[in-house]
Amino acid sequence: MTTLAANRPAYDGKSLDLTGKSGARAFRNTLATVLIVLCFLIALIPLLWILWTVISKGYSLLLDANWWSQSQRGITVRRVGGGAYHAIMGTLIMSLICAAIAVPIAIMGAVYLVEYGKGTKAAKVVSFMIDILTGVPSIVAALFIYAVWITVLGFNRVGFAVSLSLVLLMLPVVLRSTEEMLKLVPDELREASYALGVPKWKTILKVVVPTAFGGIITGVMLGLARVMGETAPLLILVGYSKNINLNPFDGFMGALPTMINQDRTELALEPAADRVWAAALTLILLVLLLNLLARLIARFSTIKSK
Repeated sequence: MTTLAANRPAYDGKSLDLTGKSGARAFRNTLATVLIVLCFLIALIPLLWILWTVISKGYSLLLDANWWSQSQRGITVRRVGGGAYHAIMGTLIMSLICAAIAVPIAIMGAVYLVEYGKGTKAAKVVSFMIDILTGVPSIVAALFIYAVWITVLGFNRVGFAVSLSLVLLMLPVVLRSTEEMLKLVPDELREASYALGVPKWKTILKVVVPTAFGGIITGVMLGLARVMGETAPLLILVGYSKNINLNPFDGFMGALPTMINQDRTELALEPAADRVWAAALTLILLVLLLNLLARLIARFSTIKSK
């Protein structure tokens, strides 16, 4: 052993390559980095282009206080003036009614899938149906509500019918996001609660849901952003009104997507074109506001370990 140790060459610190990077590997790594950055920039170009176009053509009307406080009542396509208050309120009312219906159902469905229905046939059926709803086009959801609400039940075209169709679109988004957030809650928290003799329903209510609250809120806001820009349910289930109507159960209602659709055929006229771009920018700002609100709520509701 002494002879072998004596004959072993001394380590000079250069003969062993710990990084393992050859010239070819370094080239491939640089090439992959360049391609990824290039793909990112290519994907960013249309987004920036759309934002610049909408902002540059629509910001002027948003600087006018009348845009946020008046409706389009009495305003023709050739006339300058009016605002989008009726459309903003209509969009918010129908979206909030949709959220009030979809969010509790989605959260309870996610709780069932994660906490109670693991491996059961009922859970598989629910999961399968949610996957189907995820791929349903908005016009199909609108036609289904039209068949039930108007054809079968005999009700009129109103804003509440739009909210019902939006529920079908928002439900799978919120349920899937909530399901994933609940799966991220460590089982140790549940087991610790059970060890203290806390019932399962109270553990879910007081431990599991609060732990995943930030992610759940983010999913809700993303679901709202998903449905606020839908146009097909508005065109089929409620007519567009230039008047201010805050009652979703009576009469036609204005909304930002249908306000855009109203003037889109008259883009050659400057007043109509300005309103179209301003309404589009207003809708983008509402969606952006919801996303920022979701991030803010998620940030301050996250449970931090000490």
